[in-house]
Amino acid sequence: MKASIDIEGGYILAAEDSMVQSKKLQYFFDEHQLKHIICKNGEEAFNQAMIEKPTLIISDIVMPIMDGYTFCNKIKNNSALRDVPVILLTSLSDPLDIIKGLQAGADNFITKPYESNYLIARIKYLLANRFLLKHGSTDMSIDIMFQNQRFQINSDKKQILDLLLSVYEAAISRNEKLLEVQKKLQKANDNLIAANQELEAFAHTVSHDLKTPLNGIIGFADLLKMEFGDKMNEDAQEYLNWIITSSNNMSHLIEDLLQFSRSGRAEIVPEEINLSDMTRKIIDDLRSSAFKGDYKIEIEGDVSVKADPKMMHVVLQNLIGNALKYSQKAKYPEVIFGTREYHGHQVIYVKDNGAGFDMAKADTLFQPFVRLHSNSEFQGTGVGLSTVKRIIERHNGEIWFESIPGKGAVFFFNLG
Repeated sequence: MKASIDIEGGYILAAEDSMVQSKKLQYFFDEHQLKHIICKNGEEAFNQAMIEKPTLIISDIVMPIMDGYTFCNKIKNNSALRDVPVILLTSLSDPLDIIKGLQAGADNFITKPYESNYLIARIKYLLANRFLLKHGSTDMSIDIMFQNQRFQINSDKKQILDLLLSVYEAAISRNEKLLEVQKKLQKANDNLIAANQELEAFAHTVSHDLKTPLNGIIGFADLLKMEFGDKMNEDAQEYLNWIITSSNNMSHLIEDLLQFSRSGRAEIVPEEINLSDMTRKIIDDLRSSAFKGDYKIEIEGDVSVKADPKMMHVVLQNLIGNALKYSQKAKYPEVIFGTREYHGHQVIYVKDNGAGFDMAKADTLFQPFVRLHSNSEFQGTGVGLSTVKRIIERHNGEIWFESIPGKGAVFFFNLG
């Protein structure tokens, strides 16, 4: 656990409409033992600030109902709240971001994506200087012309300097990263066209030239076991079982790779889908073939979305399959499919009470071939969740997870 920051018994107020970003902030606050409240837009956050004055505010800029600039401006024009430091989270994609931030009276910019260490440094800096922020002069007014527009800036000199320095620091860091990326981008771009042309040929080869002989190996090995298994000694039976197991694992890997390839290329044809019915069918199929334990299954009824049915079947097949697989060793295995409302949106989730995993080690969980459990614990290829993420993002949605080792995992997703 990280050392806590002294916020003198107060709390940090955050305004963030993205479910993934709000979860990232929540994890950050919990990690540093910071009391906090997260709101889904500026209006909700301002009302909360009026109820209980925060020690510091962190706000996204692009939000529905009330954006970050308007929210910051209302804070700085309120006599009871104007001394509260405000950090704006931005992509800094438009030069006017700086002008608007100055007009709104923001104390700091932090560009997305940001590192946790940088955010904590900015928070410590603003809290350490809150006395100067409280007692600095605020009667300064400057008129400037920028992009043929006139702007009036009312921030004090220290506030302007802090804001501009934070922007400059972020710009330097971003420029260094862009120069590094630019070198790699040229080479990658040269290879991209050829790689895409080869992808179709590769998928065809995998589908026909590899799976056909592999299916023959599996089929004849099964026949050999059925007809002559009782005539083999123990060593021969063990060798044959390894051939069958390894061949099946390879077959699963090939199918997962094909799904991963198709998930990025296939055309999306959305239609109304009853995910509850689809989930029920998938669970019935999986339990009849692989997971025959005494599971407690809960499926919320009439969960409907508009999406591509084939792709959503792949999503649920992977999430439900993982839930059944990783909970099969629990004393009373349980799998739940349902929905909840989060920030005004419907969120779908698949939950289990199985092995779980350490959240601190799960940053790369959605990358291909990344696994948090060994094959000796649970069989798998490490490709399924990568496919799931790609499909969800192609539907303009987001996916995230929560887990505790030994207490299960829950995967959330929404569709745009």
